[in-house]
Amino acid sequence: MPERIGLLVGWEQSFPKAFIERVNREPGVVAELAKIGGTSERFESPYRVLIDRISQEIQHYRFHLKHAALSGCYVINDPFWWSADDKMFGYAMTAKIGIAIPRTVMLPQKDYIPAIDKQRSLRNLEYPLDWAEIEKYVGFPAVLKPADGGGWRDVYIVKNHEELMRAYDQTTTKVMMLQEFIDFDNYIRCICVGRQEILPIKYDPKHRCYIHTPDGFMSKALEERVLEDAFKICDSLGYDMNSVEFAVRDGVPYAIDFTNPAPDMSIDSILEPHFKWCVDKMATFAIKCAKEGKSSLGEHYRFSRYLPPGQQGKG
Repeated sequence: MPERIGLLVGWEQSFPKAFIERVNREPGVVAELAKIGGTSERFESPYRVLIDRISQEIQHYRFHLKHAALSGCYVINDPFWWSADDKMFGYAMTAKIGIAIPRTVMLPQKDYIPAIDKQRSLRNLEYPLDWAEIEKYVGFPAVLKPADGGGWRDVYIVKNHEELMRAYDQTTTKVMMLQEFIDFDNYIRCICVGRQEILPIKYDPKHRCYIHTPDGFMSKALEERVLEDAFKICDSLGYDMNSVEFAVRDGVPYAIDFTNPAPDMSIDSILEPHFKWCVDKMATFAIKCAKEGKSSLGEHYRFSRYLPPGQQGKG
């Protein structure tokens, strides 16, 4: 019986079709859009590999993928980590491993749900905030953005204290970050597959579009650093599918955005040469995982040590 590879997707059309066609040319494996129904506590996944590109929007899928991983399936990306990550932790972790990031401060919520008794439930919260110290550390201009957001939603560029307060007042119950604005001279988005394959692409964040540059767009030294930093980030996060963005200022690549476990791979946005790379690398990696019997469970999940022999899989 061939090993089955399932794909969970949302609105996208071009990548799923091309990926499934590419995998199905390989003997010994079969790819399809995964089908998910009721999930019992003794569930055994029919898939050797599941590729997740939509569970950030469909909670049922996220819960199901944890069961699939428990049954020995290799899930791309790890649903346990994906459920736990946030952008602020990512910045702190990245700074710890020596990668340049903008100065960043996480801020308390502006407001809270009605059930919160502010007199009792917020007794541990410093109030008022030391805005002068925060602004001194980050500097202006700065970017105010959600600590767990994505898709450029609820992002404000602020140039002074007054603009910051006006923007902050609009954030209601969201946890926000105030981040140094990097006035970049080059911007790079890396598509990362399997923690090893990394494709740097020139990107225009203002118009949110990729730019095809067949003759190259950065020096060899910068490229080597970008590739090394993107690898370290993905390997530290445990992401097999990710996009990592760098804003380059004075030759230094600052990691701006890198917790994107379901990166855009549509041919209309990523452009045809890059699209073909994504399809080929994702197919090659998924096939390898299926044939090697890889499992999402490893020693970092303590419960895995108690599973019966043969059910832990290969991490």
